[in-house]
Amino acid sequence: MSAILEPVEPNYRLMDLCDLESIMRIENRAYQFPWSQAIFQDCIKAGYHCWVAELDAEIIGYAVFINAAQECYLLNLCINPTLQKRGLGRKLLTSVLNNAKEYNATCVFLEVRPSNRQAIELYESEGFNEVGIRKNYYPATHGREDAIIFAKEIGC
Repeated sequence: MSAILEPVEPNYRLMDLCDLESIMRIENRAYQFPWSQAIFQDCIKAGYHCWVAELDAEIIGYAVFINAAQECYLLNLCINPTLQKRGLGRKLLTSVLNNAKEYNATCVFLEVRPSNRQAIELYESEGFNEVGIRKNYYPATHGREDAIIFAKEIGC
């Protein structure tokens, strides 16, 4: 993909099973312990909100979240590592928050590894606050890593 030189607005659309090959390439580049293709398939089949972000018809990122009982749970948000630090993750997060509001969610929750400083900085800059810790939540190279639970009020 060519370098992004000016602000761009990705196209957002529902994820489809035929997108999973592209998504898995990004997921495997982005994470040491990626989701499996089966997890994405299950999320799509279960009716979770599964969205892709595209530039020039190429998938550059995705988000998976659920809305229930006026709460939104962001399960996965990722931008292709080669395109990070260009504001695309922030735009995708904004799209998720707008979708959550459309479903009358008043709060958004998510979990992140303490070692994922880039994600933590994004979420904090967007008004998320740490509300808890899940001990030994994520697999890690040596044992397990905690998860920081973040929340953001998004209106009534």
